[in-house]
Amino acid sequence: MKYVDEFRNRRLIDKVAGEIRRAADPKRTYNIMEVCGTHTMSIFRFGLRSLLPENIRLISGPGCPVCVTPNEYIDKAIAIANMKNVIVATFGDMLKVPGSYSSLEKEKAKTADIRIVYSSLDALDLAKKHPNKEVVFLGIGFETTAPTVAQSVIIAGKSAVENYSVLCGHKTMPEVMEALVKDGPSAGSGPVLSKAAHGMSAASKDGSIKVDAFLLPGHVSAIIGLKPYGFLSKIYKKRCVVSGFEPLDIMQAILMIIRQARPEVEIQYKRIIEKNGNPLAKKSIKNVFEKCPSVWRGIGCVKNSGLKIRKSYGAFDAELRFKPRIKKTRDNTRCFCGYILKGLKTPYDCPSFARGCTPENPIGACMVSSEGTCAAYYKYGKDTLKPR
Repeated sequence: MKYVDEFRNRRLIDKVAGEIRRAADPKRTYNIMEVCGTHTMSIFRFGLRSLLPENIRLISGPGCPVCVTPNEYIDKAIAIANMKNVIVATFGDMLKVPGSYSSLEKEKAKTADIRIVYSSLDALDLAKKHPNKEVVFLGIGFETTAPTVAQSVIIAGKSAVENYSVLCGHKTMPEVMEALVKDGPSAGSGPVLSKAAHGMSAASKDGSIKVDAFLLPGHVSAIIGLKPYGFLSKIYKKRCVVSGFEPLDIMQAILMIIRQARPEVEIQYKRIIEKNGNPLAKKSIKNVFEKCPSVWRGIGCVKNSGLKIRKSYGAFDAELRFKPRIKKTRDNTRCFCGYILKGLKTPYDCPSFARGCTPENPIGACMVSSEGTCAAYYKYGKDTLKPR
């Protein structure tokens, strides 16, 4: 198949759905987590849950880079934006993300010079055009965006663009996936799950998470390949399939998961994914970044799940250059993003969802991003929300 409409062919999708129903063991439940926000959006957009038997549960995980960025990072970005002679360059979906006390959008409406760019190279061009200003790019995202940010730093170094720097908030996916399955993160303290919980969460009676399999992220996997996921099948016995983003891709990946005789890592997205990933992209990441602990919204600090700029490129590290001082960070207790990102609850369980929290007035990060779980539920599923 070569064209998008072929991957959305209803006859083919229904055929695969029938094969899934025949292959699935009716006596067991399949908890399958997608760890990519684009998958989440596609699942909702094309109504894929309605095509699956009830014992196959699709659970949204921490696959949105904007959503997992903690308040501390937002607070630091705001602190830098309010410094003299600074331009903060950012992707548009970061503007409305609430920090502890404000947002970039609110600061922009005051006096902060905050500009939307489409890539780190756009931010680098800003630095070249404004040599008397410090230009700080907000570097967030997973392994997908890290190579382009790395290249912007390399180019800045070679071109002697001394007024360019990156506030690094990059995260890596395999490590947080291990954190989700290793000990089974629990709901812990906080707001109690509503009695009339709608949608699919993976929380068991003791409040812990149970995931049997993963739809692996296509974009991330295009960079890192398959090897970094090997531990999921070998150690934790989780079935894994790298999936594309069209409805037929996702349905086929689910079928592959169910048909696995033993846990392994397979590729459904063969038209894009190479087993060893992208060597040039991985080299760029390695040259500029090194592993570090990183805080994930709702999950906490995960060992080796972040990237920081190496000392050899320290001149382009905004954290070192500006040393932003911030107040004590705080989370909004009306926001359930932390629970949702772990698959413990769904947006329907959140008392603020589609009431106080909307895309126009977001309380939490999951409602802001186009890849956020709450944004997906709001866009495609808010009409099924039951009154409280």
